[in-house]
Amino acid sequence: MDYLSEADELLSLESLKYREGFCFVAGIDEVGRGPLAGPVVAAAVHFPRGAKIPRVNDSKKLTAAERDELETAIRRVEGVRIGLAEAGPEMIDRLNILEADLLAMRRAI
Repeated sequence: MDYLSEADELLSLESLKYREGFCFVAGIDEVGRGPLAGPVVAAAVHFPRGAKIPRVNDSKKLTAAERDELETAIRRVEGVRIGLAEAGPEMIDRLNILEADLLAMRRAI
C-alpha cells in the first residue's frame, strides 16, 4: 500500500488549515444522497498530524477488496478518529436531502 507524504498535493488543504492554526482537520464524505429511499450516511476521519496515511484519491474507483484493505489500514493508524452518522428517510422527508446530508455530516464530526 502506498502512503501520503506531508508534502503531497492531496494534503494541501489540510496543511493550509494547520498553518492557519487549526488543531484538528477531518475529512468528511457521504453516501446515499442519490437513491430514492434509505438513509444518507456520513463518515468523518481525522488523522493525527504526521500520521502515515494510506494514499487514496477516489474510493469509488477501488474494488471491494481494495476498500476493505484501505479500511483496515486506516483503522490501524495510531490516533485515528472516525465518526459515522446517518439521517434516516423520515429526516430526509422532513428537512430535504441537502439538509439531511449536512445533518449527518455534523453528527459524524
